[in-house]
Amino acid sequence: MNRYRVEPNSRVSLRDRDADDTGDYKRREDAGDRTEQLKQTLDALQERLYAERARAVLVVLQGIDTSGKDGTIRHVMRGVNPQGCIVASFKAPTPLEKAHDFLWRVHASCPPHGYIGILNRSHYEDVLVTRVHGQLTDKKAQRRLDQIRAFEELLADNGTRILKFFLHISKAEQQKRLLERVEDPDKRWKVSPQDLTERSFWKEYKEAFEEALAATSTEAAPWFVVPANHKWYRNLVVADRLVHALQEMDPRPSPPADVDWTKLRREIMESD
Repeated sequence: MNRYRVEPNSRVSLRDRDADDTGDYKRREDAGDRTEQLKQTLDALQERLYAERARAVLVVLQGIDTSGKDGTIRHVMRGVNPQGCIVASFKAPTPLEKAHDFLWRVHASCPPHGYIGILNRSHYEDVLVTRVHGQLTDKKAQRRLDQIRAFEELLADNGTRILKFFLHISKAEQQKRLLERVEDPDKRWKVSPQDLTERSFWKEYKEAFEEALAATSTEAAPWFVVPANHKWYRNLVVADRLVHALQEMDPRPSPPADVDWTKLRREIMESD
């Protein structure tokens, strides 16, 4: 799964990355079994991270409309103790948020030690939407990308493991998903005429994403371009990389040092 990682200082061409890719998995059932195994492992690792309380994990989810950010959270994190998981979603900034620097609201939503934090959209919106719609010059965009790298380095230096996932779907797949939402009364709340307006900027968004991915994929905060046309494979890739990162971290809770465990065990056995 590491082949989906964007290497530091490399160019990114989304056209060269297959959104239909399913790796070594040809059947949904095989991927589903593996994903369930990973989710069980993730649950155990998250509990250890929470008990350790020395480090955190930050997951950033980005992608064009309908790419599956909500679905990824729902499926990959299902079964994880919600007590140790924080999800933050970012829409258009409020007047208060606009009165601060663009990273202010994001920094406040980053996970404390012991937690897995998930950003459904993130600080990258401020170098994507704003740039596509002409609200940000190229010079200011480059400055913000530099600031993002420094911000993520700060988080990493203070004990946060960062994983960033770009959920890559094709334009044809987006059209299919938009139509499914329109045709299903229970899903119409997810779609609006604005989605069609944003779709007309497909080329501009693709170019903005490519530049952001190339400029901000670092050793401390790597990007993964996740093939997301097949939801089941998208979930597998994200779960795999998250488990891999936590296994590398190997969180180890430290029990209180001043407890007489032999005495405590005896007292428990003798209690009614």
